[in-house]
Amino acid sequence: MEAGYGRRVRCPGCSNFDDKVVDSRLADDGGSIRRRRECLGCGRRFTTYERLEELPLVVVKRSGQRQPFARDKVVAGVRAAAKNRPITGAAMDGLASEVEEQLRLDGPEITTEQVGRAVLDRLRTLDEVAYVRFASVYKGFADAGDFEREVGLLTKATRPKHH
Repeated sequence: MEAGYGRRVRCPGCSNFDDKVVDSRLADDGGSIRRRRECLGCGRRFTTYERLEELPLVVVKRSGQRQPFARDKVVAGVRAAAKNRPITGAAMDGLASEVEEQLRLDGPEITTEQVGRAVLDRLRTLDEVAYVRFASVYKGFADAGDFEREVGLLTKATRPKHH
């Protein structure tokens, strides 16, 4: 490999590594780059595609165990908290996508606490009942007083101040 370049491309015709890029454009709705190349050895033209490789997002659990982030687990948790609430599947999927995007900005390793807080932040504005249900599991509520405190905090955070 040459410095500053990615993996070199071998011509499918003559196996030469020397080519020039004739044309580049976005493909797959911007998810990849399509490059038309011309081999400098035999003159054959061929197409390559480049895709962004996302690093895996790893969740560090309280026990110290590491596992890959699973968006479907976020959706399942939200679905359980939102049972019999007017939240669509699309809204749950959107919430999970937003959570994943935010967590990717935090780095390749994140904690279960970061995941829970990110879900709670979005549930607060989506549905207050689902928020309290999720908080009860995430924060490990032990009695009715925990629910009262959380609802009090939620009410303070969401009610406009009267002057």
